[in-house]
Amino acid sequence: MATCKACNEPLMLEVDDEDGNGQQQTVPDDLELSCGDHFHWQCLLDQSSEIAISLKCPACQSQIAANSAGPSVTNPFLHAASGVTILTKYTNEGGVQEDFDILPSITEEAYLEANPEARPARAYHIMCSEGDTEGIVDLLRDAETGESDEPVMATAQLLRYQDPLANNKSGLHLAIEKGHEQVVWLLLWLSSSLPADVFPEPAVAAAQSLGLQRPHTAPMDDIRALQDEHGRTAEAVAVEMDGIWTAMLEAGALHAGA
Repeated sequence: MATCKACNEPLMLEVDDEDGNGQQQTVPDDLELSCGDHFHWQCLLDQSSEIAISLKCPACQSQIAANSAGPSVTNPFLHAASGVTILTKYTNEGGVQEDFDILPSITEEAYLEANPEARPARAYHIMCSEGDTEGIVDLLRDAETGESDEPVMATAQLLRYQDPLANNKSGLHLAIEKGHEQVVWLLLWLSSSLPADVFPEPAVAAAQSLGLQRPHTAPMDDIRALQDEHGRTAEAVAVEMDGIWTAMLEAGALHAGA
């Protein structure tokens, strides 16, 4: 049986039995690179920082990237956006995935290893995409109280975080794209200079029910002014969508400086 090139253990993984009886079952966990070397998923990700720079197999040092223009010592996080792929064959409990591009996962892990404070920020972005207002509030409170186990940005930085691995979008961009109006109003309440009388009563009531005092936000720190890598504000993204944000746009709520 093939073994992992990193840990020399069989390419299997123990997981909890789906029956919930507390027993463990063994499932395949075999990530095969183009050079023919095999790794556990996590064993390969543990070497993401090295792979993101070299684009080589950490075991045999063979080139494993396609469409590669060469390694980037100065910025290993640009590969995923430049057409480079690392195609693998991944076998796990769900079956076999041929031509599975693992570079996005490696790029993300390498970025987070270099920027551990971005882990909560990326979790915040996921919550914005999913419409999880309570999760956002809980995460912000943890950031304020320092209860997180990892380095955390200041609350204002967290709210304005722009993800370099996702076209430099902010949480407001994501909430607009996914159509989550409650999240949009929440972010405007916490990180914009929009006058309080513009907010609809349900949005104000929701903020108050969560115990959220509205901080003062200077115009230069207004989340509505943030632009993605294409130069678009969240307002510009809303304009491109099919009418879902018409009322908010007509009220000027998404316009920086309003």
